[in-house]
Amino acid sequence: MASISCCCSSALSSRSNLGTLSLRFNRVNTTRPLRRSLRINAEIDYINPEEAKRLVAEEGYSIVDVRDRIQFERAHIKSCNHVPLFIENKDNDPGTIIYRQLHNNFSGLFYGLPFTKPNPEFVESVKNQFSPDSKILIVCQEGLRSSGAANKLEEAGFKNIACITSGLQSVKPGMFDVVGSKELKDAGKGGLVQVQGKISAVLGTVLICAYLFIMFFPDQAEKIIALVPSS
Repeated sequence: MASISCCCSSALSSRSNLGTLSLRFNRVNTTRPLRRSLRINAEIDYINPEEAKRLVAEEGYSIVDVRDRIQFERAHIKSCNHVPLFIENKDNDPGTIIYRQLHNNFSGLFYGLPFTKPNPEFVESVKNQFSPDSKILIVCQEGLRSSGAANKLEEAGFKNIACITSGLQSVKPGMFDVVGSKELKDAGKGGLVQVQGKISAVLGTVLICAYLFIMFFPDQAEKIIALVPSS
């Protein structure tokens, strides 16, 4: 009869009659406490304008508008709190003067916006008006500044924060009570962009009228075209 022999580790030893199993345990030092750093972050809700209106009307969210002064004055939601994330940069050091001049000749000229810098008192200003448990809806024009503001407030301990994903430019007229000379969606338009928009609207209207005139009064249109001198 064939015999089978097994080789095991030193932890298993065989003796004459009975196999003895010896186990070795390493003691764990329990005198030193295990330390773990745990931080619970609030979740920022990114929502559409319809959901934003519901949060304000039904759940008591307060609106914090973080746009610059000019956009805020053009149009803002009634009863909102204005705490700009960026403020106008009026510093007079050589570098700032150069950058401000470049801004005024390009972005400022086209969009009618001032040269700005981060507001160093933004978080403190919000803290002076709201507690960390307050429900806050942060709004800006395009959605970028509100996202940045929400991250700052989340790091400062605020727990109930929401933002309109695409900003106030996505809010339909009549959705909120608005103060200002423009609709919320148009508050970011100024400077030459606004002028260009008006010129484009006028030209578009003229072209549409000309097309309709040719369609409904072809004979008169042909006579008018015949009067145009050929080059």
